[in-house]
Amino acid sequence: MELLSKTLARVKPSPTIAVTQKAAELKAAGRDIIGLGAGEPDFDTPQNIQDAGIAAIQSGKTRYTAVDGIPELKQAICTKFKRDNGLDYVPAQVSVGTGGKQILYNALMATLNPGEEVVIPAPYWVSYPDMVLLAGGEPVIAPATLENDFKLTPEALEAAITPQTKWFIFNSPSNPTGAGYSWNEVKALTDVLMRHPHVWVLTDDMYEHLAYDDFKFCTPAQVEPALYDRTLTMNGVSKAYAMTGWRIGYAAGPEKLIGAMRKVQSQSTSNPCSISQWAAVEALNGTQDFIPGNNKMFARRRDLVVSMLNEIDGMVCPKPEGAFYVYPSIKGLIGKTSAKGTDITDDEVFATALLEETGVAVVFGAAFGLSPNFRISYATSDDALKEACKRIQDFCAGLK
Repeated sequence: MELLSKTLARVKPSPTIAVTQKAAELKAAGRDIIGLGAGEPDFDTPQNIQDAGIAAIQSGKTRYTAVDGIPELKQAICTKFKRDNGLDYVPAQVSVGTGGKQILYNALMATLNPGEEVVIPAPYWVSYPDMVLLAGGEPVIAPATLENDFKLTPEALEAAITPQTKWFIFNSPSNPTGAGYSWNEVKALTDVLMRHPHVWVLTDDMYEHLAYDDFKFCTPAQVEPALYDRTLTMNGVSKAYAMTGWRIGYAAGPEKLIGAMRKVQSQSTSNPCSISQWAAVEALNGTQDFIPGNNKMFARRRDLVVSMLNEIDGMVCPKPEGAFYVYPSIKGLIGKTSAKGTDITDDEVFATALLEETGVAVVFGAAFGLSPNFRISYATSDDALKEACKRIQDFCAGLK
């Protein structure tokens, strides 16, 4: 009898985690490695949030909680949605999970039947299609090309929807491209969704507060209130509050869906970490004053990376509206050979050769569903970014 399930054979491990692990192994072996693979701010968690976590430990808030979140955190989430997005929810409509990833997984596990489809714009966060497959569904990939600034057009969304479509997953600003959709661009997509009342909307708003220049974030249920009853709006504290390791994600949506997600969570992880939940209460209710300062640093780093990469012949790097990623095209470099003799046949080969020959770790574009590209996370120091981009320039200059 075969040990492993047939479902597991449908999915692959996370490529972003694999790149980060490979970089760590090379660094441990003594190599000079600059890791640009992980989507993680290099800032410390703000002091007021740290203090709230410490206070929770010292006051004995270390026991099991309600499966999908303490009442105080659910109320803070309702307050956040009203304050930031103009969306009205009550605590019974809120779910708290161990990171945004669990929220998405719970929703898909709770709703997908075999053969039902989920429309996912590409480039996509690496976990979306595999979560759909694990839940028994079928991912339907809708390309969002460089020519359209990596944003899905209404026509491409319309073409991807079938009678079997259950969900549309929407992520803005985007991982891996940083592309942010304006109000009018979101409205054009919600107009399509209004014509297909059987399609539910799963929004990933994790990078909401990482928005630069004149870009203004908006979320689908805010833009089209008529979608409120079939939208799950997901967010978390990982990125804007530099709390990746605390593992708190949350979402709000219809009570029936939230109840189904609670059932899934009750038989998997049960409650998220109690200490992290109390820290998240402070993150959402406390001062938000540090966010503009952090964003100023991120915008400066973005401009540095975009500028240096666009100096490379054969590379095109759009300037993103948010998040902390760039997603340059290497179409003009495919078919060349590296200084050490590697034939650059695709973006995975490019990323591997770049790591082995220069010590710069990036994630190849095929992992995100659109090639030939690669992703850089610029959530690291200016000095590291300058050195990494210089190495990438030298590597590309050596291609023949």
